[in-house]
Amino acid sequence: MTSWDPTTYLRYTDERARPFVDLVARIGAERPRAVVDLGCGPGNLTATLAARWPYARIVGVDSAPEMVERARTEVPGVDFALGDVRDWRPAPDVDVLVSNAALQWVPGHGALLTRWAGELPAGAVIAVQVPGNFGAPSHRALRDLAAEPAWAPPAGLLRESPVLDAAGYAALLTAAGCAVDAWETTYLHLLPAEPDAEHPVLRWMDGTALRPVRATLDPGAFTAFRRELEVRLEAAYPVRDSLVYFPFHRVFVVARTGVRG
Repeated sequence: MTSWDPTTYLRYTDERARPFVDLVARIGAERPRAVVDLGCGPGNLTATLAARWPYARIVGVDSAPEMVERARTEVPGVDFALGDVRDWRPAPDVDVLVSNAALQWVPGHGALLTRWAGELPAGAVIAVQVPGNFGAPSHRALRDLAAEPAWAPPAGLLRESPVLDAAGYAALLTAAGCAVDAWETTYLHLLPAEPDAEHPVLRWMDGTALRPVRATLDPGAFTAFRRELEVRLEAAYPVRDSLVYFPFHRVFVVARTGVRG
């Protein structure tokens, strides 16, 4: 898959940060020994964990070298490491594990959650947020276009729904012995539509959903793909009063380990 571009990902920083803030607000840990952010990206949100728990050891882990390099440069006082979340194992002092908008990229991540629940110390917190908007017009347009003969190579990389709903994650972690708080929220992002600029939903998708397509098409073909996708997005998300109204659904779960026998 193509590399991550921190600048592109941070294009809508405030909108992407809000679910992280809402997730962490539900973590009741007061003095955790260590806090780990799996899929930390460029580290801007990991920094808020250090501010909340100044006496904890804060660790950020990401599989993208570009993200880890950016985080190490711009976020002091946090230990950032390059690594795959599938290989990560908690140290004995990890009392809070956060994963925000990362596990949707990991097939079979339900098994990881179950394993982490068993490996973390009793009373530790697992806090996860994943996008649940794979049935939205934006993602349907992306999958439909990628499935057309001209773009067949990326089609198999775009899964219909790589995440569970809140009830699915609650059942999974309850079965693993956790006390669970799970919910779903739809945010309505009002994205500015600038004259003669690309459609804002296309620019949003550049940072995340379009990465598998970019990785499989040559630059010329990818440019043509984006152009056609933009036409479909303009129809699905019309501009009103210089704004595009972009609903985005997300799934949250906060689980405390070792509570249920």
